[in-house]
Amino acid sequence: MTEEVIVVCPMCSPKEAVGHDVLRPGQNPVVQCHECGAVHPATIEEKKPVKVKVIVSKDDVSFTLHTNIDAGEMIYIDDELVVDDEEADEVYPIIVTAIESGGRRLDREEIENVDVIWGRATDEVTTKISIKVRNGSTSVEKRVPGEFEFIVGQNYNAERKDFHITKIKIRDGGFQSRKGDRVPAKYIKRIFATEAHKRGWGEAKTSWSSKREERY
Repeated sequence: MTEEVIVVCPMCSPKEAVGHDVLRPGQNPVVQCHECGAVHPATIEEKKPVKVKVIVSKDDVSFTLHTNIDAGEMIYIDDELVVDDEEADEVYPIIVTAIESGGRRLDREEIENVDVIWGRATDEVTTKISIKVRNGSTSVEKRVPGEFEFIVGQNYNAERKDFHITKIKIRDGGFQSRKGDRVPAKYIKRIFATEAHKRGWGEAKTSWSSKREERY
């Protein structure tokens, strides 16, 4: 991940600091301006940690933690952070869902100006699945690690029901529906599937080299 800093740009913003990507760190850093794309050397002050309040949602429960983030860092919606609260002895990977500053909800903000970060825990997630059955549909849930990948076209099991994934709705509103598409559970809004009937004895695969259906 590219490091970001807030410094002045000699080309487009010589008086007010703006966002830059660090192209070359070290004693003589080189940065690129987000606004105009200019590449130039910069003086980067040593970062000091800022203690930030984080409200973490995990399933149907929310709780408050605090974590230290380097001064000058920009926080964006959908950023992935590790909240490490030493006093509470709690560590949670999260995806940022909201940023609160001065009573407003923003898409991004410099960490010094952030009042509260809202995030969704991704260490373990509960995935909702809609299964199309003969007389309608039924819903089940499957709890997996956030990094676990569901694959369109594969068979899985949840709550003693076998299902075959036909498409996956992502939290940003899009869909993945091509066979072989993979989506980590932490990004999934809902899985759509059909019933997967177990094979009878007469339908069994005869080749030991046949790939087994993926299960978790």
